[in-house]
Amino acid sequence: MNSSILTEFSGRSGQILERLNQLYPALIDLSLDRLKRLLKDLGNPEQRLPPTIHVAGTNGKGSTCAFLRAIGEKAGWKVHVSTSPHLIDVTERFRIAGKLIDENELSETLSYIEQINNQQPITIFEILTVAAFLLFTKHPADLAIIEVGLGGRFDATNIINPIASAITSISMDHEAFLGNSLTLIAKEKAGIIKKFTPVITYNQNFEILKILRNEAKNQHAPIFIQGKDWDIQLLGHDLHYKDAKGNLNLPLPNLIGSHQIKNAGLAIATLRATNLNIPEPAWQGITEAQWPARLQRLYGKLTHYLSPNSELWLDGGHNADAGQILARFVQKEWQDKPLHLIVGMKNNKNSDAFLAPLIPLSTSIQAVAEPDQHLAMPIEHIIHASKNHALSGGTVQNALRYLQNKENKPYRVLICGSLYLAGSVLKQNGWKPN
Repeated sequence: MNSSILTEFSGRSGQILERLNQLYPALIDLSLDRLKRLLKDLGNPEQRLPPTIHVAGTNGKGSTCAFLRAIGEKAGWKVHVSTSPHLIDVTERFRIAGKLIDENELSETLSYIEQINNQQPITIFEILTVAAFLLFTKHPADLAIIEVGLGGRFDATNIINPIASAITSISMDHEAFLGNSLTLIAKEKAGIIKKFTPVITYNQNFEILKILRNEAKNQHAPIFIQGKDWDIQLLGHDLHYKDAKGNLNLPLPNLIGSHQIKNAGLAIATLRATNLNIPEPAWQGITEAQWPARLQRLYGKLTHYLSPNSELWLDGGHNADAGQILARFVQKEWQDKPLHLIVGMKNNKNSDAFLAPLIPLSTSIQAVAEPDQHLAMPIEHIIHASKNHALSGGTVQNALRYLQNKENKPYRVLICGSLYLAGSVLKQNGWKPN
């Protein structure tokens, strides 16, 4: 982890994380040895977690966690959630019994971890994972949901013993760490499958499913696959879910896009694969799920830069699969107004693959890089990746001003390409995590 990543953190917690960063300043180092040593010194809090669901995959992890949480809370449960990355503040990574962690409690927890760690090498993500374990054991809950940070097999979260493992769509991303093929990446994701623990997944690429099935067999873990063991379909204005336990007729989820129907279904299937007693009305919780920067319409300060009757949207998708998902949504739902893209990306992402399906659907593309955008890809690189379809927008506000001055008819703007850009945009728009 290099020093620039610390722009992600602020407050007293950020100061502690900055000190800890000096102990092992590697960007990413997939290993469990450092973590096991620290957890042992802390009394192994990961062994005292509430019933826990572990969520891995390439795209859809955060949304699936949001649906799991919403269903659990609809059931009247206290639910802990650990996700990454955060958009504005590090406290977003820790939801304790329904509420984001207080900065004071987080900084106290990090300070205690720093003391016990005693200057030994440790990465920032490992520290944050340990913090989640400590916080989750300190506060009683009925369910904990933990999102994998990167990969699965050697991810810091893969020290837990969950009651179920959910695996979302697997596609190309983080190739430098997980491998340069779907097969290699799938093997890393499959690493969260535990002995005798149900694993639930989508209907995916044949080779991916083969790897997941083989690992489940090796671990004697029952596997539940969409289309074979469970399914969810949109019929009219309702959702129809079915599995061996019966059928559910449900309203549409709160999160937008057909891909979110799959994520909602995965959350339902995962909970139904456990021994948890879930009351029937709880499944309606999918209508209350919240997850920012996923096809989120913005209504705040930045809309002042729009022409009348125009719309502003935000999505944090940043890889090839996310580009395809956005393109399918645009083709199906957004043909009534011209679409203008404002794109900013992280500098190690495959911008060519992300942009390719969106270019023919866009009236214009502007490449941007915000001053506070972590590891922002240079604007000229995005323009090159767009095959010179994109113009330099500078910043989001400048790009919006350009459109406001140019377009007379109502239009739609989609800001996309990076969760770090999304965080900057939400901050500018006046959004606060809650």
